Amino acid sequence: MQGSGKVPAFSTAAVSAASVAGETTAGQLAGGRRYEVVSCHHNYVTWERHYGENVLITRKGAVRAREGDMGIIPGSMGARSYIVRGKGNPESFMSCSHGAGRAMSRAEAKRRFTLDDHAKATAGVECRKDADVIDETPMAYKSIDAVMEAQRDL
Repeated sequence: MQGSGKVPAFSTAAVSAASVAGETTAGQLAGGRRYEVVSCHHNYVTWERHYGENVLITRKGAVRAREGDMGIIPGSMGARSYIVRGKGNPESFMSCSHGAGRAMSRAEAKRRFTLDDHAKATAGVECRKDADVIDETPMAYKSIDAVMEAQRDL
């Protein structure tokens, strides 16, 4: 809990860095034009108030989903992506997944799939088709539709 002396010093630096990054992005986008900024960073640490207490929230593979917050939840290469609005579900600490999520490790994907597999899976998709991206092949990820169905209440 905040102020308890039990939180490592890096948390302050991590929260500060995330705040500055968000402000910089919003400022760069403003430029006199009207934009609806979608702040959808993931893999960060921040202080928030939940269940009446200040707590340190770590969102690894997750984004903030307060009621009305806009987000982008991408699928794998060639799969659909979703533009969403959060529902502010307190049971998820007002978070939702950042994307489809890996179905296997990068090493397992490299072991299991060939360049031919990757080329077939991404036929008609404008993307790299070389050995350096084999771990990003669509088969290495969960179905984005199944992920979205599992988080309908978030």
